[in-house]
Amino acid sequence: MELNNQRLSEREFEQERRQVLQSWPTGKEVDFSEGVKFQHALPDSKRFSSVLRQADQSGKTLLQPRAGVALLHEQIALLQHLESSCDLLPTTIDAYTRLNRYDEAGSGITKSLQAGSSLLNGFPAVNHGPKGCRQVVNALNKPVQVRHGTPDARLLSEITLAAGYTSYEGGGISYNIPYAKRVRLESSIRHWQYCDRLVGKYEEEGIRINREPFGPLSGTLVPPFVSHCIMLIEGLLALEQGVKCITLGYGQGGNLIQDVAAIKSLRELGDEVFQAAGFNDYELSTVFHQWMGGFPQEESKAYSVICWGATAAAIAGATKIIVKTPHEACGVPTKEANTHGLEATRQTINMVHEQHFPTTEAMEREVEIIKREVRAVLDQVLNLGRGDIALGTVRAFAAGALDIPFAPADCNAGVLMPVRDNDGAIRLLDPGSVPLPDDVLTFHRDKIAERARQEKREASFHMVVDDVNAVSRSTLIGRPQRRNTVSPIHGL
Repeated sequence: MELNNQRLSEREFEQERRQVLQSWPTGKEVDFSEGVKFQHALPDSKRFSSVLRQADQSGKTLLQPRAGVALLHEQIALLQHLESSCDLLPTTIDAYTRLNRYDEAGSGITKSLQAGSSLLNGFPAVNHGPKGCRQVVNALNKPVQVRHGTPDARLLSEITLAAGYTSYEGGGISYNIPYAKRVRLESSIRHWQYCDRLVGKYEEEGIRINREPFGPLSGTLVPPFVSHCIMLIEGLLALEQGVKCITLGYGQGGNLIQDVAAIKSLRELGDEVFQAAGFNDYELSTVFHQWMGGFPQEESKAYSVICWGATAAAIAGATKIIVKTPHEACGVPTKEANTHGLEATRQTINMVHEQHFPTTEAMEREVEIIKREVRAVLDQVLNLGRGDIALGTVRAFAAGALDIPFAPADCNAGVLMPVRDNDGAIRLLDPGSVPLPDDVLTFHRDKIAERARQEKREASFHMVVDDVNAVSRSTLIGRPQRRNTVSPIHGL
């Protein structure tokens, strides 16, 4: 049967559900009715959607770290340590669970117990099961979200939502193309339709679960319009299955004007696209991910990157910010490093969020460019799918009309090539087959040519490589040699 964007029928969902819950022993422990009862008993202070709504209405930017370890008691201790420094809590899932390799995740738990510390890069929630996951929820006073990277997250969603988690990150595109090489896009989108339908089932029981597509994608020089298109597509797919609370994400690019314009346009496009598709009953918020690329190894320099991201998020008015740590270049951060990243972000946001930054011509131009790019691409996706966004997405990736830079998936063309312009904004060196208007492509070429003249070299892949490494080498733009002067931020 060909993929489509229709809501899963009750019969289809329940038949599949029996198979999902029987696929691993802890799945058999899931009791949906009991999970609904537990979710209803949670106070608003532990419900993601409620805290997001309050923040959005008050203009507050919430802080959330990433954090996950193998052992149950250590996961609880880690989150309790972070709780006083953040507004929202995560449970980052380990790599074995993301690949549905639960046997190996179980071995990781055993070896971690023997070693006395975590030997996995996250929390194996499926292995710990509903009872273990609920211990995490019960031990905390703030909302907890599942953050992972799983193309097939059906069992993980059943276990964690029944356990009392109130937010679930990811999507069939954003947790496939940037993460996997040989997972069929049709399969991952279909599996995530199941996850969204499960959230819709909770919604029908009066339980609002927040859903958050993963905005940064490959995390490397992703043009705003590329990630916006994926966010909006995954948002539409989720709404069709009954989701009512969506947080659209964006990964920091580094140019302040472009980053602020990206969050502004993402919010506006969300309402525009969702309502044009016939959806009006939903709650919309935004999340800004601090820099996802290479970090400097020196902690002092890493703090600067963290605070620059905090500044952009605060000026942009993002509902939530995903916070990095000063140990990003060194491996899995300690709980102390995680706290320090949160505290540095909090200080910056407290200093910035009450200041007024007026809209400028440069900002409005950037917003309009992003919107035109997104509309052009989404129009083509719908055309390819003959009005069906799910089918159109698969066909668009096959045709290169959707193309995520530096993503490993076989089904991704990988032709679109980004590079920074002379101000550090992300532009298109090669658009591949992405269907953008001619004048927009001319805009990109002119902005890149301006930088090439400044640096007295041709715009080429060497420039791209320089940009990929720039932040870890203490600059934003990968110039051939470092400038000794400090340039002002133009147009703000």
